[in-house]
Amino acid sequence: MFLSLDGTAIVQLINFAIFFALLNVVFLRPVGRAIAKRRAYIDALASDYERYQGQARELREEAAAIRADARRKAEHHVAAARATASNEAAETSSRYARQAQEIIEEAQRNAAAQLGAARAGEGAAVRKLADLMLERVIPEATP
Repeated sequence: MFLSLDGTAIVQLINFAIFFALLNVVFLRPVGRAIAKRRAYIDALASDYERYQGQARELREEAAAIRADARRKAEHHVAAARATASNEAAETSSRYARQAQEIIEEAQRNAAAQLGAARAGEGAAVRKLADLMLERVIPEATP
């Protein structure tokens, strides 16, 4: 018969069981533990990566918020400085306009005073001029 159970088959079964037990103790269990450790390490790395990605995202959002706040503050300061500069420019402009108006008024007063003085002495100057002209004309006519 082709399949017959005799003593060699039982020895081979026992030999196979011993070989499988040794294989399990020497190779399969240590390799299984190494694979499990490696899987745990990879899973830890993946979870750390995700956690760090989340932290990096939070930090980027925080940095963006800080930049936006700084930008708002800078715009506020610039607007305040522009308002102050505008007020100072308006003050300076009005002060110089007043000074210019005062100078114009003083010049007009001086011109009016000089014109009045010139008109007040106009009669005397006309008489002097007429006398001078007469003196020149009369001595020429009487030679």
